[in-house]
Amino acid sequence: MPRPRTPAGELTPAASRVLTAAGELFYRYGINAVGVEAIADAAGVTKKTLYDRFGSKDELITAYLRERDRRWRDWLTGFVEEHATTPTDALLVTFDALAEWLSQVSSRGCAFVNAYAELAESSHPGHAAIIEQKRWLRDYLASLALDSGHDDPERIAENLLLLHDGVAVAQPVGVVTHAVEHAKQLAVCVLSGGRQARRPNFPPPHRLTPP
Repeated sequence: MPRPRTPAGELTPAASRVLTAAGELFYRYGINAVGVEAIADAAGVTKKTLYDRFGSKDELITAYLRERDRRWRDWLTGFVEEHATTPTDALLVTFDALAEWLSQVSSRGCAFVNAYAELAESSHPGHAAIIEQKRWLRDYLASLALDSGHDDPERIAENLLLLHDGVAVAQPVGVVTHAVEHAKQLAVCVLSGGRQARRPNFPPPHRLTPP
């Protein structure tokens, strides 16, 4: 039975190194492209130690997704608590938090969307982690919408979730310039009940150069 944690609930040092290495390699190169041998080498452990701590590659993938989910939740909620001044402002600040996250942590887009595309079997344990992450974000946005007094917080949350995921896909690709700013303007429109928001005065978009 794998035992990646100490009796106090913390990751063992070896398990922590494995999880860190796996997270970096999975996100940079893709889950299916990275084998356990490469992860073990990067973590400075043997494959036996990796399997002793996590049991299988599938379980390590799931642990990676859950750890990344934990980091994103802490980042988002902490950012909102620090920067939002009103409940309505908090909904818009989530996009600023996303912009910083994409800039500093997730330059290749949403790790959960990327992983979902790679995990073909719905029975893979990582699928549950991905779905839980998206449901958590929807529920968090709904709680902010409820606090701000909206009559239909679930609808608000679903619309803003679509904008969040759209930014996470479009911005790293570079096709849509100022993706976060556009999404925030659309969010203002959503929060105002569909009334047209003022078009922002963005700099002219860069021309796409054919490859």
